[in-house]
Amino acid sequence: MASRRRLPGRTTSTHPPEGAAPALDRSHPLPVRQWPITMVLAVAGLGLLITSTGGFRLGLLVVGGSLLIAAALRLVLPEVGMLAVRSRFTDVAVLLFLGGVITVLTLVAQPDPWLRMPLLDNIGRLVGRAPH
Repeated sequence: MASRRRLPGRTTSTHPPEGAAPALDRSHPLPVRQWPITMVLAVAGLGLLITSTGGFRLGLLVVGGSLLIAAALRLVLPEVGMLAVRSRFTDVAVLLFLGGVITVLTLVAQPDPWLRMPLLDNIGRLVGRAPH
């Protein structure tokens, strides 16, 4: 008979991810102490503002770029505060993937894509749409 592992009734502690300490000490105000996430959110907000004013392609490139900046900060800096969510590897991989997908999809968006991918034209034919 297999033994069953008994789960604890209450979680006593959890460890923060590696690099989760604030980037600066407590002598600085909170947004400055947490400057990596503050900068990433500011750049993403700028991208959303640009998108809302009609420049969807440029705005979404800025949003994708903010995720790529977040990946670079998480990879390079020893302490990034609230930008650290999981392990360094997982955070960098997820941020690179999401930033890359947003950027590539923005570049191939219709009409008049800035990047042409023949594979996507073939998929368009499969779903009944001819490329422009």
